[in-house]
Amino acid sequence: MKRDFNTWMSGFRESIASYNYYIDFRKVHKKVDAIKVELNILNSLIGSNNIESDFESLIKKYPEVLKCVPLLLAVRANEIYAVDEDGAFKYNFKKPNLSTEQYKIFMRKTGLFDLLENHIINNLVDYATGVETGLDSNGRKNRGGHLMENLVEYYIQKAGFIKNSTYFKEMYIHEITDKWGIDLSAISNKGKTEKRFDFVIKTNSMIYGVETNFYGSNGSKLNETARSYKTLAVEADTIDGFTFIWFTDGKGWAKARHNLEETFDIMDNIYNIKDMENGIINEVCQ
Repeated sequence: MKRDFNTWMSGFRESIASYNYYIDFRKVHKKVDAIKVELNILNSLIGSNNIESDFESLIKKYPEVLKCVPLLLAVRANEIYAVDEDGAFKYNFKKPNLSTEQYKIFMRKTGLFDLLENHIINNLVDYATGVETGLDSNGRKNRGGHLMENLVEYYIQKAGFIKNSTYFKEMYIHEITDKWGIDLSAISNKGKTEKRFDFVIKTNSMIYGVETNFYGSNGSKLNETARSYKTLAVEADTIDGFTFIWFTDGKGWAKARHNLEETFDIMDNIYNIKDMENGIINEVCQ
């Protein structure tokens, strides 16, 4: 029975963010713990009445505390460049390469001395934890990119497929050809392009190339994705023993619905999360 596009799309989700999507606190605490001793040594500078000389004495006795400085500026690097009317400098905080005086200049001009001297913060360990939490929030995009893949993989496994035995992750066209001897030139422009599928499922009678994505917000990429997968579906239909499956979802499709509908109209194996919950993988992959 032919499916109704509007009914199908009405089941799209606003988000698939898991609880650990927002902040990976284990990673945050691990990074802070790695420099906790040095941060506590730097705590001695908080409220100092003579912070420049105290800083100089500190790094002479404990030069390793310098490695904490980039994090205090929310920089995840060992080297920091700084340029002003006095010149251009590249500061190395893992292997000090400049004079103590120059590092004092860095601390003064970046505002770190002021941060410590004037009790703007009370504890550098707590401060560093906050900075790491902010930096980790930038990783949401990467984590978000894997959420749909992880969800699809869960349902592939629930359907009884076994990783690296009956299903494979991130497989290129040439790898599929080499492993099972199937000619996929119809979807590789006669070998000129190297397509990679998120998953490949292998049954006794069929090879399934699987693509996954979730769009929580709209953008120009969605129209291009719909068009390219429409072309891929048409090309895949010409290959015996191979089926292309696309799992997609997300309210971001709302403004690109017409292009998605065009693909839906010609592609039998396009599914959303609700379809997976209803056992579509068991039904299709036989």
